[in-house]
Amino acid sequence: MQRAVVAARRRLERRAIGLIGAAAIQDELVASGWKRRAIPSVSAIKRMLHRAGLTGGPGPSAPYFPQPTPSATYRLQQMDWTERYLAGGAKVYAFHSLEVTSRAMEQTLARDKSGRTVRAHLLKSWQMLGLPEGLQLDNDAAFCGGYKVPRVLGACVRLCLYLGVEPIFIPFGEPERNGLVERLHGLWGQAVWKRRRFRSFAQVERTQPRFQRWYAAYVGGGGGVIPPTAGRRRLTAREAAALPEVLPITAGRIHFLRWVEPDGTIQVLNETWRITRRLAGHYVWATVVTHEQRLRVYSKRTAHSPVRLVKEFRYALPEPVQPVPKRFRRTARRRRMDTML
Repeated sequence: MQRAVVAARRRLERRAIGLIGAAAIQDELVASGWKRRAIPSVSAIKRMLHRAGLTGGPGPSAPYFPQPTPSATYRLQQMDWTERYLAGGAKVYAFHSLEVTSRAMEQTLARDKSGRTVRAHLLKSWQMLGLPEGLQLDNDAAFCGGYKVPRVLGACVRLCLYLGVEPIFIPFGEPERNGLVERLHGLWGQAVWKRRRFRSFAQVERTQPRFQRWYAAYVGGGGGVIPPTAGRRRLTAREAAALPEVLPITAGRIHFLRWVEPDGTIQVLNETWRITRRLAGHYVWATVVTHEQRLRVYSKRTAHSPVRLVKEFRYALPEPVQPVPKRFRRTARRRRMDTML
């Protein structure tokens, strides 16, 4: 997206007449084929321009970002997809899940990025990598549930909650916050996609086991062994097969890292929430607690400042919330916002 923003800016600069600001870049992206809902906000475009060394970005002092931090008791994974085109125009989607601490990886190759494909990838990943405490995602419709209905809890979010995993959505238009899995996309592209010309999905699919073996050796220092995460609980194939096709909303937390807009608002699940203008230009951490039907917004202004609850809202959900099945409950559920530290 940043490359697309910079390219749009360059095109605008070459024109004899017109504007080159963030709003003009939004219009240029729409004119070049991007869907309006996929285009970053004005503030996100300004930050992209700043990172690219162009004018119009924020000042050199970047605001503190409360990145979740994995630990021995808090296992964190990142998940995302990338796409490539076969000869003839058909798409191939590569889904990657990455354990942040060990760098262990699981890949799924697919012809689409539907909710069913996302579910299959996650279930396969959690059988191999184990169930994490947190899963970090971007705001793709296949992950968050779409952009039409307020307070939508899509299939991906429901699956996470049902298995005791807390989804963490990064800010809009900032893929670098999922930097590890983004780099894994690039590594796959360099090691596999650019090495040959693929004419069919089956050809690409045959590379998957070889790429995963190569990656294990690459990350494991030549030995092909990636250090496991101690004490991880893996999903079993029988448990995965026994899951209901349509999952309820279960008790848990859903996190949203958000940049506060100049008017003091943030977007959470297709709704605008007014926080405070005092936090404009800073990041906050919004958490939906499903079993309490509350939305809490936290702030941490610097790496050394304490976590502060700045707003709390009632968050009524459209259906009853059920408890997490006993077999998927964690024995030591965290009770505070440890991942902000």
